[in-house]
Amino acid sequence: MTNRFGHWLASNNIRNFNLATKGGWHAFAESAPRQPLPPVSASEFRAFTEEELEDYNDSRAVWNANPPAMKTAQLVRGFSILDQVMASSYRDGDRLRGSAVIDAAPALGKTTIATRYARDFHRRALRRSGLKTEEGHQRIPVAFVPLDSGVTLKGLNQKILSFYGHPGAHRATTSRLASLAVDCVRSCQTKLIIIDDLHFVDFKHRRGQEVSNHLKGLANEMPATFIYVGVQLKAKKFFDEGLYGEDASFAQTSRRATRVPVDPFTVSTGPGMRAWCDLLARFEDHLLLLNKERGMLVEQAKEIFRRTQGNIGSLTNLLDRACQFAIRSGRETIDAEILNAVTVDNAAETSIFSP
Repeated sequence: MTNRFGHWLASNNIRNFNLATKGGWHAFAESAPRQPLPPVSASEFRAFTEEELEDYNDSRAVWNANPPAMKTAQLVRGFSILDQVMASSYRDGDRLRGSAVIDAAPALGKTTIATRYARDFHRRALRRSGLKTEEGHQRIPVAFVPLDSGVTLKGLNQKILSFYGHPGAHRATTSRLASLAVDCVRSCQTKLIIIDDLHFVDFKHRRGQEVSNHLKGLANEMPATFIYVGVQLKAKKFFDEGLYGEDASFAQTSRRATRVPVDPFTVSTGPGMRAWCDLLARFEDHLLLLNKERGMLVEQAKEIFRRTQGNIGSLTNLLDRACQFAIRSGRETIDAEILNAVTVDNAAETSIFSP
């Protein structure tokens, strides 16, 4: 017979959302928070059978590895800029809308900012307008389109059509793909389109310039606001469309797009250290460890920063692994010894930093 933690795992296990499809995006956008795990006393824990202990520890692994999106200063600032950009989304369909570019180094939560903002937009749109358009089509307020390395103009259109599940994605001619993509966006009344991993496009190369020009063309034809997400896009000449010198001043993207920077945390200032400690305290509240104590992570703030350099991606990697190590070792807490025993991602491990 399945125990209560087995039941919890069955309904709260890893959620394999495929955001690159309309079904996967809808499942993500409409998903509810996980139900909290049933509380366990020390005496109950000691009395667990082998199966109960295994299920409980696996349940805690799922819970600890999936904290809610933290309302950091970076996320709040990102949402604020996106709100400003979205002011142009109220324009009539014959008027051009602005776009946003979430641009930063890796592992700083760029895609998290984009998807969480878009999820809120998705929910508002369906609440106000319903699941169907006036013409009877499925309403899809948001489209999420991740790019691959070496993406081409044709590949971009196929990615958009694949999101909608259009049968012509891999059968239509190259010249027909773009018009089908525009038709999907208009028919489903998609108002927000996320283009993720835009750094895979080489804007200095002819093929990359073709993709850049095509994106501008789609923005002209699609009554939607675009959010582009990528690594170091400013340095990759996205805003300048691969142009140099005086020619760069004629780049339309620089006038149409608004950059949304995402900065790593810092501990070099008082406010920076307070923000870092506040973030650690919120992670601490979420974690399920039997010997967790208030201040467990905050007391290790400088060491955790040294190990992660303030990158949110490296921080979540560190905490996932520290929790697993603490559980498997029976320590059930995160202290200096546990942190020292954990190996994090290569970028964090090889970075040299002195707080």
